[in-house]
Amino acid sequence: MKQFAELFMNLDRTNKTNAKVELMKNYFLTASDEDKLWALTLFTGRRPSFKVNRTQVKEWAAEEADIPMWLFQESYHSVGDLGETISLILPRSAATDSDRSLTEWFDYLHALPAMTEGEKRTHILNAWAQLSKHETFVFNKLLMGSFRIGVSQTLVVRALAEATETDSNVIAHRIMGQWDPSQTTFEQLILDKGENDNASRPYPFFLAYPIEGDISGLGNPGDWFAEWKWDGIRSQIIYRNNELFIWTRGEELSTDKFPELHFLSSVLPNGTVLDGEIVSYFDNKPMPFNVLQTRIGRKNLSKKVLEEAPVAFIAYDILEANGIDIRDWPQSQRRAQLETIHQNVPGQSYFNLSPLIDFKEWSELHDLHPLSRQNIAEGFMIKRKSSTYQVGRKKGDWWKWKINPLSVDAVLIYAQKGSGRRAELFTDYTFAVWGEDKKLIPFAKAYSGLTDAEIGQVDYFIKRNILEKFGPVRTVKPELVFEIGFEGINESSRHKSGIAVRFPRILRWRKDKKAEEADTLESLKGILEMYK
Repeated sequence: MKQFAELFMNLDRTNKTNAKVELMKNYFLTASDEDKLWALTLFTGRRPSFKVNRTQVKEWAAEEADIPMWLFQESYHSVGDLGETISLILPRSAATDSDRSLTEWFDYLHALPAMTEGEKRTHILNAWAQLSKHETFVFNKLLMGSFRIGVSQTLVVRALAEATETDSNVIAHRIMGQWDPSQTTFEQLILDKGENDNASRPYPFFLAYPIEGDISGLGNPGDWFAEWKWDGIRSQIIYRNNELFIWTRGEELSTDKFPELHFLSSVLPNGTVLDGEIVSYFDNKPMPFNVLQTRIGRKNLSKKVLEEAPVAFIAYDILEANGIDIRDWPQSQRRAQLETIHQNVPGQSYFNLSPLIDFKEWSELHDLHPLSRQNIAEGFMIKRKSSTYQVGRKKGDWWKWKINPLSVDAVLIYAQKGSGRRAELFTDYTFAVWGEDKKLIPFAKAYSGLTDAEIGQVDYFIKRNILEKFGPVRTVKPELVFEIGFEGINESSRHKSGIAVRFPRILRWRKDKKAEEADTLESLKGILEMYK
């Protein structure tokens, strides 16, 4: 645990990409195989659950620290992270120390679900007594399933590839899909050269880069395909060994969530992997993303939900054909293979090809681009016909040309502190527009879009203009105006404003505007009417 906690803290202290890769590489070179596997589990976003009650953990920590709960809560609101708060308030004994490995601590945690409440308390207090401050912080993050770290999967893959002297594309594929650190070994997962691959394993997704400058800079239009950029759930459909698997880009196995697509197991050739978008689909055309949202996260799909939010799969690539990895084929050849597959599927509206846009000059795409929203699309995907299917976000072969975001000018009314390095800064903001009664109505939260310098200036203002406190949330004097951009807008009965916006973000700080000049709820409703 000491070695992993040190790695965690060192990664948190640096923003330099190469430094992070070197730190992880050294860990993969020196840690035990068991610990490397558990570290990889955490780095790839897998967070085991140990069924602990966070409220009880707070109470046990406050009792152990011998402080009243109100003081614990104030400390928590100031720090912004529960695991870190507990690690800071607990008393320390220089005599206590533990040499348990990361793997042994996971074994320790896995005993919790079978324990009584009293046994859990003793078990957790015993762990806190053995660990240093930094180790306790990491232990708490594992305990409560809140472990996150500021490294992308691309950097993890790179570090592991360098440590094992293995091609990074191979590593990226091996760590995809379903695997359980308690049911496999580092040797089997990483070093077996693919012999342990399971039938459900997806391929790493190829991601597009935002277009830079004018599309005419891409050269000869004849070298490129163009298609709509669909607004859905990026997914891979896998049919191997006579079993169908549906994976989302977030590495969630979602086969049961889309029963409309199960018919593909009877029409796809064995050994087929398709890449595309799951969208809500009705009357032979996509529906807005908010329709799809009504069934995301539901454990049970009722007949009503299936009728009101039917889905289809829009395929735009094929990665495996007849059990053969064809990602090295050029895009044009893969497209031809995909069209052949689609032709052999009986007339089913649930499985569609993403149509290629017929154009000969870039000016034709320029003219068509403003119509993206009317086509329930986010813009264009532009793909080089000769390109292979690569891993991750690579510049040069796949580009996305998105439409400009919708936007309104809104007033900052609530703020909350961030976490980690931003635990002392107010970085989470709620924005409002003016209602008919001249009252501000909240409509969106946004966390990104400001520079570090601007965050510092906003934080300075907030700390000097707090009106009320509601737990960690602060009501702020309504003076600062920001342009808030968003990709989509829909009606919503769950929001006070009656409107929900998709992917809100701060576009710029409108220092030139006063609060009373911000937009109104009617402005938002006007945008909504335009894109209904």
